Amino acid sequence: MGLGQEAPGTPRSVQLLQPDGGEVLKNLNKFYKRKEIQRLGAENGLDARLFHQAFISFRKYIMESSSVSADLHIILNDICCGAGHVDDLFPFFLRHAKQIFPMLDCMDDLRKISDLRLPPNWYPDARAIQRKIIFHAGPTNSGKTYHAIQRFLSAKSGIYCGPLKLLAHEIFQKSNDANVPCDLVTGEERVFANEDARQAPHVACTIEMCSTNTPYEVAVIDEIQMIRDPARGWAWTRALLGLCAEEIHVCGEPAAIDLVTELMYTTGEEVEVRNYERLTPLTVLDYALESLDNLRPGDCIVCFSKNDIYSVSRQIEARGLECAVIYGSLPPGTKLEQAKKFNDPDDPCKILVATDAIGMGLNLCIRRIIFNSIVKPTVNEKGEKEIDSITTSQALQIAGRAGRFGSSFKQGEVTTMHRDDLVQLRDILNDAVPPVKAAGLHPTPEQIEMFAYHLPDATLSNLIDIFVSLSQVDGMYFVCNIDDFKFLADMIQHIPLNLRSRYVFCTAPLNRKEPFVCTTLLKFARQFSRNEPLTFDWLCRHTKWPLAAPKNIKELVHLEAVHDVFDLYLWLSYRFVDMFPDAVLVRDIQKKLDDIIQIGVCNITKLIRASQSAAAPGTAEANSRPSRLGSRQEDVKSYGRGSLANRLLQEGLLTQEMLRQLESEWQDQHRNGRYGFGSKRDDQHSSKETRKKRK
Repeated sequence: MGLGQEAPGTPRSVQLLQPDGGEVLKNLNKFYKRKEIQRLGAENGLDARLFHQAFISFRKYIMESSSVSADLHIILNDICCGAGHVDDLFPFFLRHAKQIFPMLDCMDDLRKISDLRLPPNWYPDARAIQRKIIFHAGPTNSGKTYHAIQRFLSAKSGIYCGPLKLLAHEIFQKSNDANVPCDLVTGEERVFANEDARQAPHVACTIEMCSTNTPYEVAVIDEIQMIRDPARGWAWTRALLGLCAEEIHVCGEPAAIDLVTELMYTTGEEVEVRNYERLTPLTVLDYALESLDNLRPGDCIVCFSKNDIYSVSRQIEARGLECAVIYGSLPPGTKLEQAKKFNDPDDPCKILVATDAIGMGLNLCIRRIIFNSIVKPTVNEKGEKEIDSITTSQALQIAGRAGRFGSSFKQGEVTTMHRDDLVQLRDILNDAVPPVKAAGLHPTPEQIEMFAYHLPDATLSNLIDIFVSLSQVDGMYFVCNIDDFKFLADMIQHIPLNLRSRYVFCTAPLNRKEPFVCTTLLKFARQFSRNEPLTFDWLCRHTKWPLAAPKNIKELVHLEAVHDVFDLYLWLSYRFVDMFPDAVLVRDIQKKLDDIIQIGVCNITKLIRASQSAAAPGTAEANSRPSRLGSRQEDVKSYGRGSLANRLLQEGLLTQEMLRQLESEWQDQHRNGRYGFGSKRDDQHSSKETRKKRK
């Protein structure tokens, strides 16, 4: 064995006759591969990853230490001489592992804390009453939510829980217009119906903000199928199991009926199901649009990227038509204004270009939905980028926006931009939506605090990792994706904060793809840690407020990021009132910023033109681009759909070789009379070929 330092805390080391190093290494590797040893490791809290890390350290300690403990030395000699068995090393291995992973000493306590097998028991107030559960099941535009809201309005007290701020705003407005005083609660906003700020008996909120302690007569949980959402599903689980209401009205896809019924069985509550049919007919056309020259008033083109939004909207306006634009990162006020512009029969704007952001929360008068593409970029559970066909659930949600009941169009139509996509879209829409199989869960601040008590030296990111690795859930539940939480935890790890404050910062609603917003959160946390209030003046200096109307797309995107920063400030102001004291002033400038963004969106074609002129060949911006993009342009031109191919190339999802192969396959399949990508719709891809492009 070589010279080294032995692990601390081991019995007194001695220098004895050394066994042959090669023989020792051979037996150590034999020990590592033993299934019995791996099973023993798992029983003592060492999963495969921790077992491997502990073994590497243990092997290094033995092979590089100048001396080891006497009892371990004797065991090694016995094994090398054939008088002992490699399994005899396990007590020494476990002792070493506990020095590396202190959590192993309190594993029983940690397992109890992270036991997530009985979520209904977390809500004793809800279990103390016998609740009536009514499931309003049906497709988009079937009136299911309308009937639930009617019961909400007629109750003495009620709570509406929706997935979006826009939906909460809509119910808040509708309730007060009906002379039913209703408060609004979102992560960034509190609006009281009563002027003296007394709490109204009704409240409309985003689902993460619902109270599980306040008693209500009626609760409405909208879009219950989102209980399966990998990031936000825990909020629907919490509302369904924890709301203290005599009646719980659940609205959503029929695919969630079985899971909700099964979950309610564990609480001793029965589910009454009310089924609804679509109120207006929806027709899948037998022809594609093929050209923007064929657009008609009331058309909505659905794209799945901002680049496509920009490209399509410019082509439409080049034909002398006005179009409204809606996509996810626009502020709620701008979305509403664009929707109002499109819906207004006296406005010349008769075309809408939107992402799937229109799937929920906006009332739109759409005659025909046109899918610009039926493939959508996604990020899988491993964080890898994928391009895949939209799911049946997504397609139905979007297509169902056409011909809504009460709009000027009594019948909805749906088609595609490209003829090749139409057959596949028809297949997608005709498929059954797979049942929702599991409900999301998320560790609570209290659970993480208890972990921290046992593991005081662990970082918050490590605490979350350990919690997830030890957590036990039954088949009806899953632990939600905590990548965003860990990203923020790692980002602010170096800033001195108490655990509860650190946890709150890490749960802030933030798009980690926006560098300006991430940098701002870091500055917020640093200022907070110094106990220096984040004032209005400080925020204005950081964001360079006041800001001018955007001159190009890059400036518009930055303004959207600044709007998100204001949202972040307001979100934190409701959790740390003293440290974020100027919420009223920030809300005022956020409204002004919303107006500025609206100006930009209304002139989006001019912004696109300005951006493209700035990036034209010979300009500084074009010359500063990586040369690899320039070399790809000729490859792009040869492919049937240049804009999609160009985007995939720039995002690194396609290589030149893959592009050439796709072109060849596309031509071959055209000669055979068919064309299409494979599809993966929810869980139902076992019988269909799926093609994915991963980063």
